[in-house]
Amino acid sequence: MKKLIDDIAEVVPDALAGLVAAHDGLALIEGTTTVVRADLDTLRGRGEVALISGGGSGHEPAHAGYVGPGLLTAAVAGDVFASPSTDAVLTAIRSVAGPGGVLLIVKNYTGDRLNFGLAAQIARAEGHEVDIVVVDDDAALGTAEETAGRRGIAGTIFVHKIAGAAAAEGLPLAEVKSRAEAAIGAVASMGVALSPCIVPAAGTPNFELGPDEIELGLGIHGEAGLDRVAIRRATDLAADMVGRIARDRGLERGEEVALMVNNLGATPPMEVAIMTKAALAACDGLGLSVTRIMAGTFLTAIDMAGASLSLMRLDDARRAALDAEARAPGWVAPGRAPGLRTVAAPQAAQAATEHEGPACAPALLAAFRAGARVLIQSEPDLTRLDQIAGDGDIGRSLAGGAEAVLAALPELEGRSEPEVMRRIGAAIRARTGGTSGPLYAILALGSGEAVAGALDAAPGPRLARAFRAGVDALAALGGAAPGDRTMLDALDPAASAMAQEGSVAQRLAAAAAAAEAGARETEQMTPRRGRSSYVGDRVLGHPDPGARAVALWLAAAAASIEETDA
Repeated sequence: MKKLIDDIAEVVPDALAGLVAAHDGLALIEGTTTVVRADLDTLRGRGEVALISGGGSGHEPAHAGYVGPGLLTAAVAGDVFASPSTDAVLTAIRSVAGPGGVLLIVKNYTGDRLNFGLAAQIARAEGHEVDIVVVDDDAALGTAEETAGRRGIAGTIFVHKIAGAAAAEGLPLAEVKSRAEAAIGAVASMGVALSPCIVPAAGTPNFELGPDEIELGLGIHGEAGLDRVAIRRATDLAADMVGRIARDRGLERGEEVALMVNNLGATPPMEVAIMTKAALAACDGLGLSVTRIMAGTFLTAIDMAGASLSLMRLDDARRAALDAEARAPGWVAPGRAPGLRTVAAPQAAQAATEHEGPACAPALLAAFRAGARVLIQSEPDLTRLDQIAGDGDIGRSLAGGAEAVLAALPELEGRSEPEVMRRIGAAIRARTGGTSGPLYAILALGSGEAVAGALDAAPGPRLARAFRAGVDALAALGGAAPGDRTMLDALDPAASAMAQEGSVAQRLAAAAAAAEAGARETEQMTPRRGRSSYVGDRVLGHPDPGARAVALWLAAAAASIEETDA
């Protein structure tokens, strides 16, 4: 287990101390793990209803992250995934109780219900006005009549906001409770896990998933879900989850809803954004009008990879409550869900005239086709090499460029060699990401310019001159030299070999052999440039991915020319 902690026993106190120390307006009740608003005296003076929530830790930013104006008055934190004690909740009630009374917002877990419920009874006996609402938004469990009931999960955040807005309005306890209960009846959620989480005290994952398995409809502590299924596209997952949530709440076409896309802890923002796109599309497919949206990290399961979706039916009052001013460390105001907006991209200026000259030989187009195909086929191998040497992106980058070349080739038949090179360079430039894109684009551009100036030369010398010009242009742009352990260690010897006497087929075969030898030599080179320079000698014994790619496509191109000649 690798975690940024000091002492397992102090995880929760340390985390809350860091939160409070970094944010104005928060305070810790001395000797406890309860976070309160620092302006409690002012709140009591105004007679506002105090709102308390909480539960086990490990769900950050919930619950302490929602303490602030327009939201919670206090949050009581238990140990990781463990309910706070009755006395902890009772201390929180005593600390915040005033003439407006106290509302406890409890997620439907047995420990929370027992501890918050008993604390409420004791507080009432002491003369405090206390009431409770229980959030049970987990749509995965249906009615849950034969279990402990539907769990409370991420939809609880919506309930915090609705109740917080009502309390901030100065409404009485009965009305604040009524609005919170209406919100609970209007919200449903469902989660999906791609990985388990690790409780610090346990040190090991709390369940296991196979390489291609996901847990659909699980709880926020890693409890078993609705089903364990094979991983599928985000679009399909979101459609399934939104459909179940909509059926659970009886949402009908034309209804207005708020959508929350929640990161369960270790999901990259990129994937949260993809799930957001997919969830919006799923809502649109059901005819639901998403007018408020939250996408981010709101209620987690420590370091679990996955996401939950929540939908809340909106009316004028709930929409206004979501929009009401609120401020807390974990709160992100809902967006207005404007939908995907685009602006037209500027069109590239067309060349005044295309390069003149004889049509490019079909054999050369076949060579481009063969080289592109081998890069697509080699994507997994190049990716694995690049994971050793760098960031693992070269396989997909080159495959993307190769796909663009294949798409462009049908329109290049009958065009001149300079025009073919120019258009291939443009296709590569538009579709190839990372470092490879500009380098391959300048290779094509430099070659095309050299071809345009050598149209009277025989095909073999013209090809050699063009290739050398492209390699030199690439070296000038990239700043590398032979021996630096880059793609140039395959390209430069290939260009030299291509300059030898012979037919086009012979020159390409010699270039391919030289590139292969150059790529093998990179296995023993200490990197000085390119992606490998950051990892040093750890790459020794493995060829440079860029050089290996050059050897692959040159070999495929040479083979295609031989087949054409045959």
